[in-house]
Amino acid sequence: MNDELTNTRNFLQAISDAIHFFIQDNVPSNWATLVQILAKFVVFAGLIYLVDLVVKLIINSVFKLLYDNDKHPVMKSIYVAKITNSFAHIIAVLFASFSVDSFFYGRHPKSFIFLERMIGLAIVFVVAGMLYRSLSAFRNYFIIKQDFYKIIALNAVSQTVKIFGIFVFSVVAICVIFGISGSAIVGSLGAITAVLVLVFRDTILGFVTGIHVATSKNLKVGDWIGIPKYNMEGNILDINLLTTKIQNFDKTISTIPTYDLLTTEIKNIQVMSESNTRRIKRSIIFNINSFKFIDVEELEKLLKINLITDYLLEKKAEMTEARQNMPNAELVINGRQLTNIGVFREYVFNYLKNSPHIDQSGTLMVRQLENTPHGMPLEIYCFTNDSTWVTYEGIQADIFDHLLVASKEFDLEIIQIAKIS
Repeated sequence: MNDELTNTRNFLQAISDAIHFFIQDNVPSNWATLVQILAKFVVFAGLIYLVDLVVKLIINSVFKLLYDNDKHPVMKSIYVAKITNSFAHIIAVLFASFSVDSFFYGRHPKSFIFLERMIGLAIVFVVAGMLYRSLSAFRNYFIIKQDFYKIIALNAVSQTVKIFGIFVFSVVAICVIFGISGSAIVGSLGAITAVLVLVFRDTILGFVTGIHVATSKNLKVGDWIGIPKYNMEGNILDINLLTTKIQNFDKTISTIPTYDLLTTEIKNIQVMSESNTRRIKRSIIFNINSFKFIDVEELEKLLKINLITDYLLEKKAEMTEARQNMPNAELVINGRQLTNIGVFREYVFNYLKNSPHIDQSGTLMVRQLENTPHGMPLEIYCFTNDSTWVTYEGIQADIFDHLLVASKEFDLEIIQIAKIS
């Protein structure tokens, strides 16, 4: 091995010598040194490029053979992230570091020092690029595996690593260029720690939020969410270290700080979409003055409404039996009675129970809410069996269209605000 390295050095020195003496013999002496340096530099750069190209072709050819999502997802992740190119670059700069002495030994000491530092700088950039591409490879792997929660965590980690990596590699690059000790620069950072924490505050919060979101699995890209704080509802487009992008339903894009996902109330509506059900929770407000007991004549009329016939017959029998031996049975207020609002509530419940658009396995209620200065709200609480927005709105509108008109059959008055002329 040592003999091979020695032969390679001797071969490179022979090329350098050939260039050196050829130019010395054919170029005026006042230009010879400059032309020698330039010529050697061009040949030197060409050799490095050739090594990089050959290694890249060999490695990429091997990876293309294993380019398969199902069988070799790791290989594809590495190939797509172009880590193979970075590996070829490393081989090339190592070759440059090995051969620079052979090309510029002894004759051009200043050029040798300059190139040595440039090669050191190139190594720093190539290693940094390879590390960043490695993070991309991890992300590609989890995309292939469709593990979206780990992608969120990796986004937070990778972007934090990139930010601090830029800082670290910048320090190393400065040390390489100027030939100074890195410990002198790093040691001085202790005096400005507080400033760094302040500068990277959002970065740190974003990192913590990304880890929290990934581990709790509350949110992921593509989820339909609502944020009451911003009166916002839409789908998550991207969660990165500092910002989260949300596409609203009017096709606009909103951006919020990522750490808001940790400190703000977030409603994840995606669960509703995945279960294909969506809640209806809306009230009809009635005028309390329209509430009344139902007399015999009105009862006979309501018995013709199919949805409540069985209910009314059962209640009529119970009331008749209870009134047989009751004093003052002729007074409507005595004993058990039916009210128009109570019967209507039963009608609404049966209407919803018989609707093909309502999820019968979910919660279904028709309830009275606390009286307000405007009247008494009757709330309908149920779930549709289709969460598609357009279909849901159609189902909800059909239900309330019917109930608003049907309430007139029960002599109920719905509150509305009159226009002021």
